[in-house]
Amino acid sequence: MDYARMRAIADELMAHAPEDVWATEISGDEIIVLTSPANLHELIVYRLAKHLDRQLERSGTGLIAHGGADVEDPESGIKRRPDVMVFPKSALESGEAVHPREVMAVVEVVSKSNPENDYEGKMRDYPIMGIPSYLLIDPRTGTGMLLSAPHQTPEGRRYSTRREFAFGETIRVGEWEVATADFPTY
Repeated sequence: MDYARMRAIADELMAHAPEDVWATEISGDEIIVLTSPANLHELIVYRLAKHLDRQLERSGTGLIAHGGADVEDPESGIKRRPDVMVFPKSALESGEAVHPREVMAVVEVVSKSNPENDYEGKMRDYPIMGIPSYLLIDPRTGTGMLLSAPHQTPEGRRYSTRREFAFGETIRVGEWEVATADFPTY
């Protein structure tokens, strides 16, 4: 099925979805329905976005750390809703979604109910979209990983570097630091 048709179906699903459905994502021939995240998940997202936003504001680059926007690449057939993205604020001024070429980094906080979406689907999709860095925070284990430097492999585009960490460490994502000491576990 072509991407435009998949997007129309996803939009129709959202128009008739129950209140606990938060968003839809598209990956290949699959529409993923996302339900509202748990409070501890949102606490991590809030702390992380606030911490990154302070650094970005001081840098004067016009970049923001923001959640709640889609990143969409119709050519790849992918639409995702990262927990946090770093991109130019100006990208919110037009269109329905942020183009992946504008995104410097994405952050996902692993959900209890669907960890495979973050560990498999998004780990496959973000490098295909050309997003330079993917920070994965896993409150279930108190660990995470930073994936970066997408490159072409025989299996398709994949991240070439991977740095694992435990909560308590400070991680460098591009020019920014992410302190993980105050992230709760669940």
